[in-house]
Amino acid sequence: MHLSKYFILLSLSLFLSNCGDSNTSNKTGLSINTTEKSLMLGDTLKLSINNPKKLEVSNVSYELNGKPIENNMVLNNMSLGNKTISAKVKIGDETQTITKSVIVYNNTIPSIYTYEIINTFPHDISSYTQGLEFYNGELYESTGQKKESKLRKINFETGEVLKNIDLEDQYFGEGLTILNDKIYQLTWQAKRGFIYDVDTFEKLSTFNYGTSKEGWGICNDGTTLFKSDGTEKIYLLNPENLTEQGHIEVYTEKGKIPSLNELEWIDGKIFANIYQRNGVLIINPKTGGVEGVIDFKPLKKLVKQHPKLDVLNGIAYNSERETIFVTGKNWDKLFEVKISKR
Repeated sequence: MHLSKYFILLSLSLFLSNCGDSNTSNKTGLSINTTEKSLMLGDTLKLSINNPKKLEVSNVSYELNGKPIENNMVLNNMSLGNKTISAKVKIGDETQTITKSVIVYNNTIPSIYTYEIINTFPHDISSYTQGLEFYNGELYESTGQKKESKLRKINFETGEVLKNIDLEDQYFGEGLTILNDKIYQLTWQAKRGFIYDVDTFEKLSTFNYGTSKEGWGICNDGTTLFKSDGTEKIYLLNPENLTEQGHIEVYTEKGKIPSLNELEWIDGKIFANIYQRNGVLIINPKTGGVEGVIDFKPLKKLVKQHPKLDVLNGIAYNSERETIFVTGKNWDKLFEVKISKR
């Protein structure tokens, strides 16, 4: 039960942030009590009202994030992270609402995964890789930096650029994903994304972000788009109108994992690069719980060392070969790997 041991073992420094719970203050002095200081998935949520003034309470009803719940509810089949518990307390003819903020953590320690290099292929060393994805056996890449951002189709075996368009100078390209013959490409801080025809690279439309702060990574499960914004949150987007339909928060049993970057959907899980770290998380898309950690740090030593060399970023699953392809920002190599649980 010591998460720090495998982070040290892997030399993978993840940011773990813990936040305390809080109650709203009110003139009656009422507050919500939970029996557990730290709530985890699978715990029973036992609630009571702290009533220091001994007021005559005739009825109490509870809600979790606006939805009615019963006391002694088991925290199953729900997303992790910040939650608000509300209590409607009836005192005489009046009803007062009080709230308490809590955090729900994951209830399992992530598994450790190792990898085996199957093949090494050339990669354009000038590409500041932001997004990488296979579609119908072809590899597509989105690159960043203002005045250098591109959308590309690449022969992954030779590194040859088969198709390329440059983004306008003001845009900093970020992640990409492909669904129903449409490429969805993010930009960083412009709060705007682009949609292209996968065959012609013709720009079909643009879309604006919702409450998500920035554009970092994006992937899809065949129905829904999943978008990261550099925080611990992954937003669910409707591919038809690009509206945000909610979000999950990525947590271990110790705390949240911010700086989520490039995303890839692999066998029902979200794989996420962590910005400025050379590791990848395996995330449950329903709960946000981290189920696995892959340390790719040794790969950086296998590429050409040069002043612009940056961190690992770019992960793509080839379903035909059942392998994962990874690279980094300004890396001269693309690695084909197979992962396995330690």
